[in-house]
Amino acid sequence: MPIIVTFIAKFQSIVSDSVVIIPTYNEKENIERLIRKVFSLEVAFHILVVDDGSPDGTGAIVKHLQAEFPERLFLEERDGKSGLGTAYIHGFRWCIARAYSYIFEMDADFSHNPEDLPRLRQACVSGADMAIGSRYIKGVNVVNWPMSRVLMSYFASGYVRLITGISVRDATAGFVCYKREVLETISLDRIKFVGYAFQIEMKFTAIKYGFKVVEIPIIFTDRTEGVSKMSTRIFREAFFGVIQMKMQSWFRTYKR
Repeated sequence: MPIIVTFIAKFQSIVSDSVVIIPTYNEKENIERLIRKVFSLEVAFHILVVDDGSPDGTGAIVKHLQAEFPERLFLEERDGKSGLGTAYIHGFRWCIARAYSYIFEMDADFSHNPEDLPRLRQACVSGADMAIGSRYIKGVNVVNWPMSRVLMSYFASGYVRLITGISVRDATAGFVCYKREVLETISLDRIKFVGYAFQIEMKFTAIKYGFKVVEIPIIFTDRTEGVSKMSTRIFREAFFGVIQMKMQSWFRTYKR
């Protein structure tokens, strides 16, 4: 009997309807711990790491772990740093081609708690099309950020609501679960932003297509290892990109 139970548990871990996309660039301090943590959860997840040629050897660490987690851990390597948005688009196409039902976005630096993954998945299982791990749905749930960055992020989401008319409290959140239908319906070729504006564009577009988007409260903890990828260029893209995105939507038809 123990042998049968072990076999069933191993089979269930190999066969999964859920995959977590983790874009990486120089995340050697975090990636192994994160992968092991996700695979330790009671819900079986697969992981796709999209690495942009990290010079610190992040990709090599993932390749080494693939021998330990065959059929669960996957790696797509790209040449050079091409932006968060393009990494996710690359990952979305890979996951759609393999018919996963639930497709996740997640940072590599533990700012998103892996233990929240089942909660986001359950929200989609229960009827949502897109579940957002939200820092601002119940006050401000951010740990270790300087006040200047908390205020910038919080008011940025308010700015997005003002310009776009959507009600999402955490428009720049990067911890998300999508049902596959959302990513199959959205024209991924038309998603243009590459930084944090990408996160805004995906939420705005999903809502314009009429998908049900919900926010699940999480606690966001700033990275303790590695270096943040935030820059003034990324912030500028988000600030001006929201206006551009809204104006372009006036001339676009959203049909499912």
